Amino acid sequence: MSDALVAALLEVERHVGRLGWDQPARLFALVPTAELLAAEPSLAEHLSGANPDGYSSIEQEDFHPGSDLAEGLARIAWPRTVAGCALALERAFLPADAEADLPDDPDAAARLVAEHPRRLDLRVVVGVTRQGSSHGVARVRGEDGDLLSGAELVPALAAALAHTLE
Repeated sequence: MSDALVAALLEVERHVGRLGWDQPARLFALVPTAELLAAEPSLAEHLSGANPDGYSSIEQEDFHPGSDLAEGLARIAWPRTVAGCALALERAFLPADAEADLPDDPDAAARLVAEHPRRLDLRVVVGVTRQGSSHGVARVRGEDGDLLSGAELVPALAAALAHTLE
């Protein structure tokens, strides 16, 4: 795990969280802060509190994956100046004991999850680096306390993001 990656993900989660819930998926390039400042000295005032050994996140405002997130990510290729990337998205989950009742039809399952009284809404931020680090943080809707955090929080999403760096 990279402390710089975790710090960048926490900053992305705070940034996205300031705008509330019910947001689309949002993609961020992660660039070394020192390299960003060297390339864009005019950002020095804006990044004055940033760790020069850390990452700065740059939102990709033109990211619109459509209904298939995996397909949207598969179309992305980052330039070598991007050291990593992060994705923030919201998902609804059911407790494991409630998942057994889900229908096989994806649309019907989505409707059931959306209407289920035990549903948990999460904001997940997952990031990866070219060096192979990955990590994720998640916040449960309605709970502004501690974040869930771990290197294996959403491994399939981390793998899809890692492919964008190849």
